[in-house]
Amino acid sequence: MENLSAATFGGGCFWCIEAVIQRLKGIESIRSGFAGGFIKNPPYREVCTGRTGHAEVVQVTFNPDIISYHDLIFIFMTSHDPTTLNRQGGDNGTQYRSIVLYHDEEQKEIAEQVFNEVQPAYADPIVTQLKPFEVFYQAEEQHQNYYNENQDAGYCQVVIDPKIQKLKKMYADHLIE
Repeated sequence: MENLSAATFGGGCFWCIEAVIQRLKGIESIRSGFAGGFIKNPPYREVCTGRTGHAEVVQVTFNPDIISYHDLIFIFMTSHDPTTLNRQGGDNGTQYRSIVLYHDEEQKEIAEQVFNEVQPAYADPIVTQLKPFEVFYQAEEQHQNYYNENQDAGYCQVVIDPKIQKLKKMYADHLIE
């Protein structure tokens, strides 16, 4: 049995983060959902109001022998804008905040290290929240594997495609062939 680890983070719309992360070697599974709020089992329509306290996140199971938590968080932090508070592109609200929910103290330390490593690439300060993981609520099935099943949709072409192209350019050695 492989030694698998979990990671939970969000940076705007979970469709974008899911599409980027699922292309990496060592990712065993990825689910879109919600975390960091105060409502149990919130439906997507309620999270979208911004009143649940939840962020759109992905729950990732990965093999640290293939991709380290450091590399996973580094790619995450450079695949969205971690300097905008409660916003990514046209998506506005606390549900679109940049957040890393660490599963243990080692993950917390690694995330802090990565924040410091990527800060020089940004003109503005990083505002990504760093909080302990508590619970993940999976989003409805139509939100899972969204990009792969909807690549012709306008949102996918305009917002997600450029992220995928950036990933291919910057992290080709980490991608599934």
